[in-house]
Amino acid sequence: MEKLKTILPPLAVLLALIALWWLVVVQTESVIFPTPGQVVSGTMELVEDGTLWEHIGASLFRVGCGFGLAALVAIPLGLWMGRVDAAYITLNPIFQILRPISPIAWIPLAILWFGVGNLSPVFLIFIASVFPMIVQTAAGVHTIEKRYLRAADNFGVSRYVLFRQVIIPAVLPEIIVGMRIALGVAWLVVVAAEMIALRSGLGYLIMDSRNAGNRYDLVIAGMVIIGIIGLILDAVMRKLEGLKSVRWRYGR
Repeated sequence: MEKLKTILPPLAVLLALIALWWLVVVQTESVIFPTPGQVVSGTMELVEDGTLWEHIGASLFRVGCGFGLAALVAIPLGLWMGRVDAAYITLNPIFQILRPISPIAWIPLAILWFGVGNLSPVFLIFIASVFPMIVQTAAGVHTIEKRYLRAADNFGVSRYVLFRQVIIPAVLPEIIVGMRIALGVAWLVVVAAEMIALRSGLGYLIMDSRNAGNRYDLVIAGMVIIGIIGLILDAVMRKLEGLKSVRWRYGR
């Protein structure tokens, strides 16, 4: 019953939006914008010829590589910046300058450095993902209550034990929040990133469908699939918030 209460309201809104979409297209007699049924038919074409799974696999691979590399760099760097004032004072202004630059602005440099292929989209997704995780992790370390750190000092624990038993558990909820934000941003830029990909990926599917034949049913299908995959990945990340070592931070 509780699950129905969480599922039914958003499902009702979604169905209402689809009905409104269908009604507007039918009433305006648009020959370009597709109906929901045409989008489903277009998606089934991609399923039947097998290209849908290739595009999804290529996008997941690029997002996985870019996001994974960003996490490997950002989490240790954020912990270091949060713990060492000199590192924070030195690096934070640089990251605050780089952070607002749109990943799209990096496209010319990405092509120059990595060429047209998988590396350029991975680099763009890395750039989009790394800064939210650095900022959130460093902020998480800064919010650790000083009494815990002082208590650890009083017991004379080593730096390794301090990180493993005090800092990491305390900052873990903030790290997961940063990862959720970064993953959302990574999917946000996947279309722009795959503009320079080699004939694969959901972003490429959207751009190619528009450029090659005005197949707006496939354009909408690609957008919907990106949204659904983003929702599934966010649900997986939210599961991490239920871990016992993280749950203590949340009120419910």
